[in-house]
Amino acid sequence: MAAKTDLLQGTLDLLILSALATDERHGLGIARRIEQTTQGAFAVRPGSLFPALHRLEEQGWLEAEWGESENRRRAKFYRLTRAGRRQLERETESWERVAGAISLAMGATS
Repeated sequence: MAAKTDLLQGTLDLLILSALATDERHGLGIARRIEQTTQGAFAVRPGSLFPALHRLEEQGWLEAEWGESENRRRAKFYRLTRAGRRQLERETESWERVAGAISLAMGATS
């Protein structure tokens, strides 16, 4: 089991957008997908997740509609907009540059 890791500032948006890249999901489904794809390294709590979802929706990167979850409860389902897909591409490229630079810097200290 992976150790829990604090999210770096700015990575939550990328993780949310990435979790929605293949399918629409409700909030709990997004949190589960993030935990699954990070092999348990990140567990996003509702107090962080829902304000971020609201912010991403306001920015036009997500759209949402109410529906019924797998346990027959009313839930808000989120999906990427076209602008959200473009933002995911931009943030992925940016993250890859940052991660590459950090890897280079760490290699230089060994």
